[in-house]
Amino acid sequence: MIFYFINGLIIIYNYIKNHSVEESNLLKELSRNTKLKILNPRMLSGSYQGRILSMISKLTKPKYILEVGTYTGYSTLCLAEGIKDSGELHTIDNNEELYDFQREYFNKSDYGDKIFQHLGNAINLIDTINLKFDLIFLDADKENYTNYLELLVNKLNTNGVLITDNVLWSGKVIKSISDHDLSTQEIDKFNKLMNQRSDMETIILPIRDGISISRKK
Repeated sequence: MIFYFINGLIIIYNYIKNHSVEESNLLKELSRNTKLKILNPRMLSGSYQGRILSMISKLTKPKYILEVGTYTGYSTLCLAEGIKDSGELHTIDNNEELYDFQREYFNKSDYGDKIFQHLGNAINLIDTINLKFDLIFLDADKENYTNYLELLVNKLNTNGVLITDNVLWSGKVIKSISDHDLSTQEIDKFNKLMNQRSDMETIILPIRDGISISRKK
């Protein structure tokens, strides 16, 4: 029974993917080289999730975008697809070894001059960027999700959108959470806090590891 259920989900996913817009050749190259050259390629946004990020960006038409957690820059480039001509995308990561890899692909894209990299601890860097943002994507260290919450909401313009990745955390959020599992504790707390906020409205989508989309009222 479980086999048929899983097989059915795979068939549905393949149908969805085959009837949705494709990623660009540059994103395919970036994805391929991430899997070949970089540790933890599972952290890479998948092509379908990337198309969702791109679609949200195109629908909201942001002037200023903030990304917390760059990794190799795949999601950065997806978010940049909807940015205004006069816009800026600021992306923060603490992995110095990935900086040049990211920049190589940013410069190959049409958005290289709009993308600004920030290297270091995002908790300390967010308030140093003297901008308010129309679109924010959070995909960083899960143990700090609730610490990011107030910082990021304060950085959002009215009607701005906060997208948060990994909010279902492989389904761990619906199971009994161990006292030692700080990541799951934080994600579960983050989800509850977002749902309780009167200044935000949030929906969670069961895409890959779960993403939430929140609008600032």
